Amino acid sequence: MVAGPVRAETELVGRDSELAALSRALLEAREGRGAFVFVTGEPGIGKTRLTTHTLAEAQRRGMAVLKGRCSATGPAVPFRPLSEALLSLARTGSAPPAEALGPYLPVLGRLVPEWSTGGDCDQSPIVLAEAVLRLAAAYGRGRGCLLVVDDLHHADPETLAVTEYLAANLSAQPVAVVATVRSGPSDAHELATAVAQRGEGALLPLGRFSESEVHALTTSRLDLSPAGPAHEVSAEVYGDSHGIPFVADQLIRGMLADGRLTRAEDGGWQLRGAERSGVPVTLARVVEERAARLGPGVVRTLSLAAVLGRAFPLAVLRHCAGRDGDVTLDHVRSAVAEGLLQSDEGHGADWYAFAHPLAEEALLALLSPVDRVALSARAADAVEELHPGLPGTWCLLTARLRAKAGERQAAATHYLEVARRALAGSGPGTAIAVVDEAHQTLEDSHYGPVQSGVHRQLLETLLLALTDDGQFDRAAGVADRLRRADLAAEPGEGGAEEVARRVELHVRLAWAAEVAGRYAEGLAQVAEARALLPPDAPARDTAGADAVEAYLTVSAADRGHIDRSERLAHRAIEGARQRDDAALACQAWYAVGFASRGRSLEESDRCFRQTLRTASERGLVGWRAHGLLGLGGNAWLAEGATDSLTFARHEALRTGCVSLAHNAGGLLALDAALRSDFAGATALVDGSLEESRRLKLHPVTRYVLMVRAVVAAHQGQRPQFRAALAEFRACGGDRSTVAPLVRGLGELFCALLEEDRDQARQVAADLAAAAESDARNFFHLTGAHGLVLLLEVLDGRAGREECLRAGADQAGRLRWNRQFLRLAEAVLAGREGRRERADAALRIAEADARLFPTARHLGLRLVAEAALADGWGEPQRWLTEAEDHFHRTGVVAVAGACRSQLRGLGVVVRQRRAGTDSIPGALRAMGMTAREYDVFRLLTERLGNKAVAARLHLSARTVEKHVASLLRKTGTHDRAGLCDFAADFTPATGREPSATS
Repeated sequence: MVAGPVRAETELVGRDSELAALSRALLEAREGRGAFVFVTGEPGIGKTRLTTHTLAEAQRRGMAVLKGRCSATGPAVPFRPLSEALLSLARTGSAPPAEALGPYLPVLGRLVPEWSTGGDCDQSPIVLAEAVLRLAAAYGRGRGCLLVVDDLHHADPETLAVTEYLAANLSAQPVAVVATVRSGPSDAHELATAVAQRGEGALLPLGRFSESEVHALTTSRLDLSPAGPAHEVSAEVYGDSHGIPFVADQLIRGMLADGRLTRAEDGGWQLRGAERSGVPVTLARVVEERAARLGPGVVRTLSLAAVLGRAFPLAVLRHCAGRDGDVTLDHVRSAVAEGLLQSDEGHGADWYAFAHPLAEEALLALLSPVDRVALSARAADAVEELHPGLPGTWCLLTARLRAKAGERQAAATHYLEVARRALAGSGPGTAIAVVDEAHQTLEDSHYGPVQSGVHRQLLETLLLALTDDGQFDRAAGVADRLRRADLAAEPGEGGAEEVARRVELHVRLAWAAEVAGRYAEGLAQVAEARALLPPDAPARDTAGADAVEAYLTVSAADRGHIDRSERLAHRAIEGARQRDDAALACQAWYAVGFASRGRSLEESDRCFRQTLRTASERGLVGWRAHGLLGLGGNAWLAEGATDSLTFARHEALRTGCVSLAHNAGGLLALDAALRSDFAGATALVDGSLEESRRLKLHPVTRYVLMVRAVVAAHQGQRPQFRAALAEFRACGGDRSTVAPLVRGLGELFCALLEEDRDQARQVAADLAAAAESDARNFFHLTGAHGLVLLLEVLDGRAGREECLRAGADQAGRLRWNRQFLRLAEAVLAGREGRRERADAALRIAEADARLFPTARHLGLRLVAEAALADGWGEPQRWLTEAEDHFHRTGVVAVAGACRSQLRGLGVVVRQRRAGTDSIPGALRAMGMTAREYDVFRLLTERLGNKAVAARLHLSARTVEKHVASLLRKTGTHDRAGLCDFAADFTPATGREPSATS
């Protein structure tokens, strides 16, 4: 019988500064400035209570609220707290905002089945994290959104990965995230510390209460009266609780229950008796006495529940209690009324949880080791009988119970099943954590001898999970242990199935190396796989190794690597057919299509269509998107057509294949750059760059940075080109497969648009030499079959034979290259005196170049000199049109060169001085003229007067006069200072220095 009431819901005590910090986070979220707060502290310190109060405040403010809790019964289900948070939305019938989520809606189907669109969308945890961020931001638009993740210390690795991503990307979103983390060593606490150190989130540590705060807590918990509780009450509570709020609360309840705390005559509270006889001094004693007062057998029931974990299902508890179910239910209901237990609807109907982990630990401590073993075995039997097949989290719970019962082999078998399920469900981090827990729980050394049976299978599953998670180095270590164990095995030990499994492990490790760009190590793993197979192994047995080696070989620099890649991929196709493995077949067909581009786009198209057909028939959404992207890319290469590529991007977005959508977006950005749609290209680059960096899509990031460099180069903007090139190199671009494009489409064009022929010749020579080393290189747009060939023809270093050879190649038939190849043919025909043939080739070149204005006018400007010398074509018209184009686009060097040539032909060229609107306002205010501005821009490269004069087709004396005028107008004291001023004043910096700087 309770002697006096305890208030169940009271105001929060002693946390004013912490509440203020969380209120600021909510305010910032409502204003569009996201915040991440980790509430940390020891068990019982009040983390959950503080976040519950914050949730209520957010709801009062009209914010969207999401909450999920990590479970100690995990980590069998990846992303459990996120699923719980989003499922609460699904249960309300609230449809996700498809227009705001775009391609991320199918990705969220991994967390909320009702939102799934079907198919194999992008499986990356980073992509899922972006999807969660976008969903929260969409719900928080205009009002703010609060996401609470409770007990993050119990989180699975995938949830921690999402947490880290959210923290890094919240700053511009209307979302606040609050996570509770127990202090002490854990992956979650390490993450919280690292995030705080990076300035991406804040730690909010909760300390123990002082004596005055415990007095305030005691007052809050009891019925308030003018007198309040005597200080002797709170002094005893403080002494026994050591300032831990949960323990203090339990002590107050214990005092009331045993009648020591009673009402005084003045309406306040007092302790009866000076001695604390019967007053528990430890939490275990408090909990035990409170449970015992509820009736006979309750302590035993609750101790058995503690064996099951903090949360437990009533059905299992009833089954293993071995008594009438109504009695067990009465015990549970009494414990709920007493505040020891609470319902746990987050886990499901008829689930209960201890009100605090300290209560669970206290009850568990009451059991002897013998009792724990016996009760763990009984609980495991109950779970297996009630849940045949052990679906969901039941399998992991049973594994832990069998381990506590000392049944090591059974526990290991269940751990293995949990890890395999996690791996199949795209949770490699969870699979790794489960295997690590198995080794730790079963006291097996990671570095001991590899045993057979379930022990070996756990290691093999760990290897597969590590490769999927990108942990190549650790995976290689596990693979080496397995390899040494294989070498130590008795000859003939293990049959064909064992060999096939070993081969598959090496193949998976080779794929991990391919994804990581570690091609030599990947090929070494392929060699390990092949060493396990006989030399004449059939294609069905070598298919996996063939497919991965085909991809690894494409990226190699050896002569003939493309041919070898094709042969391997074709054999993988046959092996996949024999194995009826549709995904492997798609993989192999795509590899052939990719490799055969250099020889025949028609053949490449057939392979991509087969990828598309197989994927569509088998419902492989990801590979269907690959097939569409391959076909779209080929159509663009062949004729500059973008319809198929745009459709491929749309389908990738629709089906949640985010990384492929960004790949298609990069190609469309390059297309816009080559079409001189620089604003459109820049918009595509900027939109893709931020997201690809967040999602760690490194190949996409390098590609769009390459496009950014091309955009600057095609406008003759050397400073911006250098800045983009530095960004490209900083992210490993020089070591990537798109590095030749930066030189051929970027550096070469920039030199030509600066009229720097010497540099252009050097770049062209380097590109020609690189192409000569492998004629099958499929980076067709680097210039060897187009612009480089035209320059060599103009310089007399290439002739008819080289043009014929280029025209017979697949690369020479691409529209971008055809325009330059036809110009080269026109020059050769004009040089031979075959004017009609030259004019015909020129007309074809102009038609091909219609899509590419800058390339078209640059090509005509280049051949005009040859046409004038050999008497063919319309060089005056070409130069006039080129001068107008380059003047309008601000490429002053080429525009000046065209005007100079036209004057040499006796053409009266109009002055362009009226174009002062292109001069930035601050410089125009200094009185800088258009010609002075041309000189000023070239001073950023610290060129001498003669070099500037050559670029602008002026005399050195004229340039000297302009420099003197610039010194006077800018207020600089010498040429070095003027060059510094010009270098600072660039669009890349966004600065406009004052005239006195």
